[in-house]
Amino acid sequence: MIQETYLALVAEETSKGNIKPVVRELSLSSLPENEVLIRVLYSSLNYKDALSATGNRGITRNYPHTPGIDACGTVIYSADPQVKKGDHVLVCGYDLGMNTPGGFGQYINVPGSWVMPLPEGLGFRESMMFGTAGFTAALAIYKMELNGQHPDQGPVLVTGAGGGLGSIAINIMAGIGYKVIAATGKTNEYDYFTELGASEIISRDQVDDHSGKHLLRPRWAGVIDTVGGNILSTAIKACQRHGNVAVCGNALSFELQSSVYPFILNGINLLGIDSATCPMNLRRQLWDKLSMDWRPSMPDQISKEISLNELPLFIDQILAGKIRGRMFVNMEM
Repeated sequence: MIQETYLALVAEETSKGNIKPVVRELSLSSLPENEVLIRVLYSSLNYKDALSATGNRGITRNYPHTPGIDACGTVIYSADPQVKKGDHVLVCGYDLGMNTPGGFGQYINVPGSWVMPLPEGLGFRESMMFGTAGFTAALAIYKMELNGQHPDQGPVLVTGAGGGLGSIAINIMAGIGYKVIAATGKTNEYDYFTELGASEIISRDQVDDHSGKHLLRPRWAGVIDTVGGNILSTAIKACQRHGNVAVCGNALSFELQSSVYPFILNGINLLGIDSATCPMNLRRQLWDKLSMDWRPSMPDQISKEISLNELPLFIDQILAGKIRGRMFVNMEM
């Protein structure tokens, strides 16, 4: 039996004109009409969710709104012949949680083309331990290796290493034979990064060059960058010839100041990573890898389970840079 109401985190305007996330009871009829109705069992907290939940109009145009770019659960109703009632499914990216009510609600109603089966051997809970962060890390590694990246070439730098994407990227890459340099503002958590598999931990200040030089001494063979800004610029300048720099985020800045020299003299490949619109065939392939040979070995160390009611607190913390790893949400807790 389908419930008439459900709980959701709603970002709504306050009397002072700010956007604030609060937990509300909503009517199921408030969801937009679509092809597949899903009972959400788990979701996860991403930086983009926090921006949506606090009024970033570049992410979400209209409020009130339910964020959450990740969701997994059981199909309650489907008008799409490819998706059956009772299927265990996963929805990550597309417009979910941006301008379509997202995974921070106990129900979502989405197009069938957004829905993929939960990978074999991966449960609801574990899939959201990884979520968009894990999928984006896998997509970055896939694109780097498609462009010739190999462990024998040298270490790979991961910036924003203490975040969810960075933590999972370190753990996956270490598990498949790469030496990984973790760049972080959390250098006091040496044991955490070592346990994930990092072979070297450096301060983010060491990837923040202000010399004005167009090229620096090569220090790494590839980069997974989650922060943007001058750290990304420095990472590019210090990448060895024919290395790959995967750009996954802009937690520090959306700007990139660079000359053409790293690209035309050192042959650096700058790879844009857009997980939201990744084609479904590749999406399924990468989720299968996450459930098998690229499966992170330390999900419990990287991820923490929280409730829907705890979300507002952790939204504030992720925006303040105070979260290590991932927060995933038990929607029935």
